[in-house]
Amino acid sequence: MSTVPDPRMMGVTVRDMTLDDVPAVGILEHKLFPIDAWPVQMFLDELSQPETRRYLVAETGDGIVGYAGLMCIEPIADVQTIAVVPDFEGRGIGSTLLTELIDEARRRGAADVLLEVRADNPRAQKLYARFGFEQIHVRPRYYRDGVDALIMRLQFAAAETIGEEAKEAGQP
Repeated sequence: MSTVPDPRMMGVTVRDMTLDDVPAVGILEHKLFPIDAWPVQMFLDELSQPETRRYLVAETGDGIVGYAGLMCIEPIADVQTIAVVPDFEGRGIGSTLLTELIDEARRRGAADVLLEVRADNPRAQKLYARFGFEQIHVRPRYYRDGVDALIMRLQFAAAETIGEEAKEAGQP
């Protein structure tokens, strides 16, 4: 991984997901998203397509505490999933996973990264906004419990321009 270590991530390693990780990821998926959980077979199917997919896990000595996945078919990349165990939120794990997915989208030649986020998940929405994602659409009643999905997009050309303008203005 090419990112600078976040001190809040002490004891957390981010690596590529393997087939051996799928049972543990499946258990977490059902705990974290009981209404909309992916079946385990979906993770297996995703991992079988490395030419268009990349999946990661974040783990501690006690096991997997987060995971994320990206599909990229030029010129669009799509964050398929991203999750962090609640006890590990606020440690930079979600940011690290998202950073690596965005970097992967760039490496694969994507112009945009899309994602869906629950309208009732302001914490995730704020994370994505910090990375430059903007809401572009709403999918009414997208989730099984009737909650809307907000469609968000990160345009690389626009994000790079914003970053350059911030540097010129003396902002980090």
